[in-house]
Amino acid sequence: MAQDIKKIVKDAYKNIAVNGSSCGCGCNTAKNISKSIGYSDEELKIVGEANLGLGCGNPLAFGKIKEGDIVLDLGSGAGIDAILAAKKVGEKGKVIGVDMTEEMIDKAKENAKKRNIKNIEFLLGEIEKLPLEDNSVDTIITNCVINLTPDKAKTFSEAYRVLKRGGSIYLSDIVLLRELTEEQRNNKELISGCVAGALLRDDYLNKIKGAGFSVKVLYENAGISKQQYNGMPLESIMVELTK
Repeated sequence: MAQDIKKIVKDAYKNIAVNGSSCGCGCNTAKNISKSIGYSDEELKIVGEANLGLGCGNPLAFGKIKEGDIVLDLGSGAGIDAILAAKKVGEKGKVIGVDMTEEMIDKAKENAKKRNIKNIEFLLGEIEKLPLEDNSVDTIITNCVINLTPDKAKTFSEAYRVLKRGGSIYLSDIVLLRELTEEQRNNKELISGCVAGALLRDDYLNKIKGAGFSVKVLYENAGISKQQYNGMPLESIMVELTK
C-alpha cells in the first residue's frame, strides 16, 4: 500500500511539474493561494514560476533562519521555499532540497539557475530515507509535504537524525479535525491533494513527539478548509520542533 501511495503522489506531482497545475481541491490561482497562506508580494516576485500554489503555509515567515545556516527543505517541489531560504542564509550558508519526483527536481534546478542562486542543491530522494549524514543540518523547513508520506513516524525520525542538536524544524502541514471515510482515504485525488494521507491533529503532534522533538504550535488556520478544500474537516498547522 505504501508503494501505491508513493506512485499516486509521484505521478500527480510529475503532472504538476510538467503542466503547472496546483494542488488542493478548490479552484484558485497559484499566486492567490500563496498570498492567502502568508507569502508576500515581494517573496512571490523573487520566486516567480517556482510558485506552483502547493503550500498550506509559509515556513519562512515564522522560521528563524540565520545567515550561514545549512537548511534542508523536505519535499522541495519547484523550489519556492528553498530559493527564499537561500536568500536568507547568504553566501556562507547552504540550502538542500530533497524531493522524490525527478521532474520537480529538474524544475527546481532550472528555477534556481535562472535566479543565479549558487548556494542551493536539489537531491532526488525520499524524505523517509534522507540522503544526508547524521547531525548535518541546522534548520529544516517543510511545507504541506509530510501528509503525503505513508510512514510519518519514519519521516520525523529521519528529520531528527539529520538535524543538529539544538536545531529546529519549521513546518506547515494539513491535519484532520475529524476522521475521513474509508472511501475518502482511498480516493486518488485526495491522496495527492494533501488530504487522504493526513492524520488527526493530535495524532500528528504525537508522531512528532514520538521522534524525540519538543513541539510548539505557532498557528492554526481552519479557514484554509473553505479557501482550498471545499469545506473538508481539516486545517493547516504551523509548528516549531526543536531537537
